[in-house]
Order: sequence, then C-alpha cells, then structure tokens
Amino acid sequence: MSEQAKTRPKVPDGHSRFIVTRQKEANEKGYVGYDVIWDKFQKEIPYQTPKRP
Repeated sequence: MSEQAKTRPKVPDGHSRFIVTRQKEANEKGYVGYDVIWDKFQKEIPYQTPKRP
C-alpha cells in the first residue's frame, strides 16, 4: 500500500446570498473543516412605544 500525503487542495471561498464558507487548515489527522459565516438578512430596529390614544 502506498502512503498518500494528508493534504487537500485549497478550495476557494464559497459565496452565496447570505452565507460564506471558508476552508480551515487540516488538523493532525488530516481532517479539513469549513467555517460558515452568515450575513444578517433581517434588520433590527429599536422598539418604540406606540402613541397613547
């Protein structure tokens, strides 16, 4: 059996409407994970008390 190097090709960042994925560095076992970064898709506005009648 031939021993293969535990390296993965570098994957470019994935961009979608509200999400970005980035490849992490490989750990000692060769596992490569991904970071998921969410953009805000709802606005938050401060609450205002309604006018009294």
